[in-house]
Amino acid sequence: TVIVGRPNVGKSSLVNALLGEERVIVSDVAGTTRDAIDTHFTKDDIKFLLIDTAGMRRKGKIDEPIERYSVMRALRAVDRADVVLVVLDATAGVTEQDKKIAGYAHESGKAVILLVNKWDIYENKDDKSTLRFTEELRIELGFLQYAPVLYASALTHQRVARITDLVKYVADQAAMRVKTSILNELVRDMIAVNPPPSHKSRELKVRYMTQADIRPPKFIVFVNEPELMHFSYLRYIENKLRESFGFEGTPLRLVVRGKGEEEL
Repeated sequence: TVIVGRPNVGKSSLVNALLGEERVIVSDVAGTTRDAIDTHFTKDDIKFLLIDTAGMRRKGKIDEPIERYSVMRALRAVDRADVVLVVLDATAGVTEQDKKIAGYAHESGKAVILLVNKWDIYENKDDKSTLRFTEELRIELGFLQYAPVLYASALTHQRVARITDLVKYVADQAAMRVKTSILNELVRDMIAVNPPPSHKSRELKVRYMTQADIRPPKFIVFVNEPELMHFSYLRYIENKLRESFGFEGTPLRLVVRGKGEEEL
């Protein structure tokens, strides 16, 4: 699990709160963590490798070569992780840099959790604060609709204990496999409810679907003519996969193939 985010959002404090000890240096000065720091720990007989990373600033604000190296190391840490914990500052809302960091995790095909830190000092809280903040997250980070959101505080340890359970959950979701026979039952149901679109008297036929990979789950959709597949119907298939099997916290990859491409 890699912890990423902008400088000073509380990544190192979260690591210490998770471990229950001061394992990494915490400072109010942004940029204290320069390298990706690996920490092994076990909880409920499950072994975790936690990677604390340097805060990622906007390119224009990176002056020193050592900080450029730190950001590069943070991105490489994302590449070797199963789960990415994107830490946001509740008091700052969603920034452009947050979008870039989260976008890198998404494009890398990693399971993602959005952790809103410093929730203890979020102002004007009421019984609908989390709903409003989550709605803002869904708008600003539209590509991460699948990512669960956790509101926590590294300082007070509020909901920190839930992090490892959520990490285990989304890691399992990203590693889930669905049998081809079950997938094709879903294909038949999908077509019955919402038949594929046609274009100039040419009709798209979805022949079958199979799962090719995990982390992230990858599905091959075999059709008669791939060029007839519209992105909206592909989105419909993805939504049905999530509705039927969950896949919470993980991106899905859907690949469309035509007749004769089964061996590819």
